[in-house]
Amino acid sequence: MGSVDTSLHPHTSGRAAEYAKAHSSTNPLILYGGWFCPFVQRTWITLHEKNIPHQYVEINPYQKDPEFLKLNPRGLVPTLAVPVGRANKQQKPLYESAVICEYLDEVYNDPAKHGPPLLPADAYERARCRIWIDHISGRIVPAFYRFLQHSDSKPYSLDEARAELLHHIKTFIQEADPDGPFFLGEQFSMVDIMLAPWLCRLFLFDVYKGGLGIPGEGKGGEDEQVWQRWRKWAKATEARQSVLDTLSERRQYIDAYRRYAEDTTQSEVARATRAGRRLP
Repeated sequence: MGSVDTSLHPHTSGRAAEYAKAHSSTNPLILYGGWFCPFVQRTWITLHEKNIPHQYVEINPYQKDPEFLKLNPRGLVPTLAVPVGRANKQQKPLYESAVICEYLDEVYNDPAKHGPPLLPADAYERARCRIWIDHISGRIVPAFYRFLQHSDSKPYSLDEARAELLHHIKTFIQEADPDGPFFLGEQFSMVDIMLAPWLCRLFLFDVYKGGLGIPGEGKGGEDEQVWQRWRKWAKATEARQSVLDTLSERRQYIDAYRRYAEDTTQSEVARATRAGRRLP
């Protein structure tokens, strides 16, 4: 298997670099992240949407600072350093992107400062959102990596991997509000945030795997209405300022994900995908 990905670009670029610079000053709430990581982007989008003051610290995944490892010995990003205690001088860690995003939405809940909540007030609708968040994390995201990491040695074909991802995407979008543009309708929500980073990386299949296979306008056959709804969601989500401001330049993603496409990367996600384990 390939060596550790030490050639990974060390910094953000494009609009993400501007956003990182704007949040480089000391703050008791710290996001430790990596520009390349879609799980980090989930958290970053949430911070942006909620207009939450914070400090962003870029972590080199192969040369992790000892202070960061004291906070999170697993060394995974995103890690959120949460101020606690008197005068917020102590910090405790939170990790797992979905957990961090819900925490931020719950704690920073003043609509005058932080906008509307990212999950519905109605208990049933909130629970339904969590079902589809689970579908994203448990179905779409693993299928994304199985497809991207496909090689001739895999027990499944490239077409099977493509079909699996498309099936999970269709299942998701069929549950979205029919008018849209977002999953819940006009409201951009936690459900949209959970999938947005992978939406922004779907172009990688055009680069490395012969295309994702989503039909173009008017070419969806009996599924045209489903794919029309997907295109509406994708267009609105990709144009969201919080999404754009947390993206680096495409060329960096192409370089960063080459070893995924070759199935030689030693990232925790890639190793879990190879072993058929739950993603970390």
